[in-house]
Amino acid sequence: MIKAGIIGGAGYTAGELIRILLHHPQAEIESVVSQSHSGKFLYAAHPDLEGDTNLKFDSELSQHADVVFLCSGHGKSKAVFEGTTIPVAAKVIDLSSDYRIKGEHDFVYGLPELNRDVIKPANYVANPGCFATCIQLCLLPLASENLLNKPVHVTAITGSTGAGQNPTDTTHFSWRSNNASIYKPLNHQHLGEIKQSLEQLQQGFNQPMHFIPMRGAFTRGILAVCYTELSEPVDSIKKLYQDYYEDHPFVTISDSSPEIKRVVATNKALIHIQKENGQVLITGVIDNLLKGASGQAVQNMNLLFGFNEAAGLNLKATAF
Repeated sequence: MIKAGIIGGAGYTAGELIRILLHHPQAEIESVVSQSHSGKFLYAAHPDLEGDTNLKFDSELSQHADVVFLCSGHGKSKAVFEGTTIPVAAKVIDLSSDYRIKGEHDFVYGLPELNRDVIKPANYVANPGCFATCIQLCLLPLASENLLNKPVHVTAITGSTGAGQNPTDTTHFSWRSNNASIYKPLNHQHLGEIKQSLEQLQQGFNQPMHFIPMRGAFTRGILAVCYTELSEPVDSIKKLYQDYYEDHPFVTISDSSPEIKRVVATNKALIHIQKENGQVLITGVIDNLLKGASGQAVQNMNLLFGFNEAAGLNLKATAF
């Protein structure tokens, strides 16, 4: 049994992480740090946990943690990592964007469907972004066979939880409900990590990526539609995807165009492939808080410690 510590424990991703770890067969929560909630029960920030745990938030990280999850938000992990005494032997999984781009650091990029064998021996893992996860799962098989040789177009929509727990002008209910909008068109921060991964598989990849992100009037989930010109027949493309994801437990190639409700509250990704007028169209859906964040973080933890990759992640969607 390993012991887990969480820094930045009051947000949405930390709440999902706590829910998973409370029922993980080979891990237990040692410490959940939140300066704003120190001394309070975890259910003060995550009301749905009432009755599940009587753990309280800590002001400092326990030195007995074997793995530490950084959930403090984008731009904060570097400061947290440098200013907090993290146990020397602990492995670290960062859920922010701070270490996703390769540089002078020891973090590996934690997309198991791309880097499983690199993640296993690592000490530090940078968890991918939610949009980036969904879009990469749609495109990695094509890059693996050097088939991305035309501009790539992506339109994707996400639920309001993707913007974090602190309310803003574009996340509060009266603005978001019965509404839709684009944001950061053609300039989203996840483009860097997406291109980095595609270049890893397809050396010299330099095609333009035109990404239009959208805000949806729902709380959780991502639907991404990717398309690019391709001459290969659709059956061979489907076979390529089936072969690529054959031994990856959370990705399923679907015969029908998937909806977000089929993956909400799970760590699953559903991918659908079709061809129209010379364009291959790949549609993917994930839960942004699970496969796009905390579920994937636990998936990475399982790989780091030699557990079954799916341990603790047998999460079921509901029909409605």
